[in-house]
Amino acid sequence: MDFISGIFIALATFLGFGLGEEVPDQPQPVEAEIVVEQEAQIDLDPIATSTENMQGETESGEEISTQTVDTESADYIPKLETMLVAGGCFWCVEADLEKTTGVIEAVSGYAGGRTQNPTYENYGQGGHQEVVEVTYDVDKISFEDILIVTMKTTDPTDDDGTFGDRGDKYSSAFYYEDEEQKQIIENLISEVDDKGPYDKPLAIDIEKRAKFWPAEDYHQDYYKGPFSKLKYQFYRSASGRDDLINKYWGVNDHSPELPWREEEELISNNNEKEYMWINYAKPTEEELKAQLDDVAYKVTQKDGTEKAGTSPLDKNWEAGIYVDILSGEPLYSSKDKFDSGTGWPSFTKPITPEAVSEQDDRKLFVTRTEIRSAIADNHLGHVFDDGPKDSTGLRYCMNGAALKFVPKEEMEAEGYGDFLKYVE
Repeated sequence: MDFISGIFIALATFLGFGLGEEVPDQPQPVEAEIVVEQEAQIDLDPIATSTENMQGETESGEEISTQTVDTESADYIPKLETMLVAGGCFWCVEADLEKTTGVIEAVSGYAGGRTQNPTYENYGQGGHQEVVEVTYDVDKISFEDILIVTMKTTDPTDDDGTFGDRGDKYSSAFYYEDEEQKQIIENLISEVDDKGPYDKPLAIDIEKRAKFWPAEDYHQDYYKGPFSKLKYQFYRSASGRDDLINKYWGVNDHSPELPWREEEELISNNNEKEYMWINYAKPTEEELKAQLDDVAYKVTQKDGTEKAGTSPLDKNWEAGIYVDILSGEPLYSSKDKFDSGTGWPSFTKPITPEAVSEQDDRKLFVTRTEIRSAIADNHLGHVFDDGPKDSTGLRYCMNGAALKFVPKEEMEAEGYGDFLKYVE
């Protein structure tokens, strides 16, 4: 956070704010040896604490009944573990993780270097990195969940720092203690590279867990302090962290959920329903011409564009979903629709990441990104990067002639009940 710190200090001085003692201009080195807190390990009965359903037998051969953990019970004792993650400025990583359900504590600090007792003045020279030690309840959140939250709330594609803070000491890293955790990290990175929203591959370092050194007291809970809260908010906004999160994951999405997993689970759990669009087969050219009006045929089959302002769907603000006019596959939610002023129905994102496919379009002597329906492979429109900055920053500019609107109150009856959660 070096580059923003200088700007903020100058601005605060100009406006008459005193830095006070909470955030000294030159952090004082820590002379005393820092004692690393021991990880809290609570040895609980496995049957009482497992998050999975379990069945077995007692020594006498009696069957043990299936049990799950009631984490809301007054008798519940948290099962605590710790882990290390890095995602640039530890103020921000700590703040995001402490707000995550299941996280008991997040502590800013340093790890991975060659020296003992690093301080804010010298941790970089000693080869250390800004990290956060997370204490979490394994019955409420998993090791992988914390990795996902960390990944979603930083820039995991930057291999030489994070936003304006440059150098390895500000890069992203996931730390593992054993081969099982290492495999979880590798699998997650591979999955996000394959299915995730980023334009570049992830550049997260995978490291064996190193010794953790807590940072100075004034770095802890930095986002809460009377004065440091202002500096933190200024830094976070000016660095571009929130803008990048909103672009790729949506406004304030700091959850451990990955949208494509929800879609895959939805399809998997409802295979017996066999959604009507799953096995869609495109009709012949003659059948399509008979089925569609001239505009819809030209748009969907010949990559045409309807005249701006001609589709009633552009000014439709009713709650519901927009589906492919031929296959019926869900494409967009009314929740993500906005008035772009262009005359075409516009959305900040598809209803799920897998709903549409992208292709390069070079027909107008410039490269644009064409959007097509994933299953029917019909032309829908294009996506541009001039959308709302408080959301994804994208504008999915669609032809109304390629869409059919299904009102919220009719979704259940028409077979879209499982998609109500994307509208509500």
